[in-house]
Amino acid sequence: MANTYRPRTGPRRLLSAQLLSRAECNIMSIPTPKPTLLVATSTLPARAGDGTPGFVLDLAKAVSGDFDVVIVAPMVGRAARHEVIDGVTIHRYSYFPRRFQDLADGAIVENLRAKRSRWVQVPFFFAAMAFALRRANKRYAPALAHLHWIIPQGIVGSAVLGDLPRVVTTLGGDLYALQGGAPTRLKRRVIRGARFVTCMSADMAVELEKLGARSDQVRVIPMGVDVGPVERAVESTPRESGRLLFVGRLVEKKGAAVLLDALALLPADESRSVIVVGDGPLRGRLEAQAGPEVEFVGQRGRDDLAREYAMASVALYPSVPASNGDRDGLPVALLEAMTAGCVVIASRAPGIVDVIVDGVNGLLVEPGDATALANAVSRVEGDAALRERLGSAARETARDYSVEAVSAKYRDILGRTLHG
Repeated sequence: MANTYRPRTGPRRLLSAQLLSRAECNIMSIPTPKPTLLVATSTLPARAGDGTPGFVLDLAKAVSGDFDVVIVAPMVGRAARHEVIDGVTIHRYSYFPRRFQDLADGAIVENLRAKRSRWVQVPFFFAAMAFALRRANKRYAPALAHLHWIIPQGIVGSAVLGDLPRVVTTLGGDLYALQGGAPTRLKRRVIRGARFVTCMSADMAVELEKLGARSDQVRVIPMGVDVGPVERAVESTPRESGRLLFVGRLVEKKGAAVLLDALALLPADESRSVIVVGDGPLRGRLEAQAGPEVEFVGQRGRDDLAREYAMASVALYPSVPASNGDRDGLPVALLEAMTAGCVVIASRAPGIVDVIVDGVNGLLVEPGDATALANAVSRVEGDAALRERLGSAARETARDYSVEAVSAKYRDILGRTLHG
């Protein structure tokens, strides 16, 4: 009879087998490392909820389940140079002596228009961004990049990130305001090098196609709304029937001057109050123009702004084309007001018309038409049933624009970029 090999089964061999089995199980349970997403932006809150638009950070947090997210942004105010917020790593770069460094405090294009001496900061801003992105690329070895704004982040990213797959997002000013010659050639180059280009509205998609973007390359995805603070404020804050609200940068394209012209056409009403939330280069001129019922409260933190939405009966977005060609895309503030159930009165402008259906979930007026805006305000002030119907429909519409809904679309295109 042939000899048969029989393995040893003594205590030592059994213990070794058990340890090996446990080690194999532990190895199998180790999660696969997430790919790193490098995000570049020029708009980021210095502190959580400080009133600076937080859509970039909100989106970064929302996709952090799929990616290790690293954000590179310019220094503003007294922000921390390096920090981690809800798992998102943030690196901020200085680009000018701190005393004078203010190019990125708000909208860059409007800052340059308001104070021409800021042009001195521009080359240093571009150089510092290039250095910061190159350093982050080397340190974190990201699998892909998301560049917010074609100009400047898209340009710099295209120059220093090599073949790293990229998604580029345009939010309006970079697309509409910077036209002709070198800016147009640079935008075309950024678009050619991107896997996807996202924008806020159908009109912006048309503009991108004029710059050479392919139809399969463009995605219309507005920035999402962090609905939590607004919904909590609505639950705890009573609405005031005569309270009108304007939220936005005090720059030409937001149309605050048109709002003040419209208010001057309305009959005096002691029950009416108008709150203007925001700051910008036109604030002094607008305050001088405003009547006694208008209160300028400056920039508001996220929770305070949510309470403003909750208290307001009507929210006004009288956007107009700026003299330099700049236009609104789809204001996140408009979506926040809809989330709160405010009656929205807005301009019939690209982006806004993608969301507001006149007489269904808001009212639309022609851009720059102060008389039409005054008539719309008068109409809703005198009709409680209309206010209830429009506010309820607005709240229902806004559900499709939550950070959760929007981030699902971004996770899809980021995944396609990573694996395409």
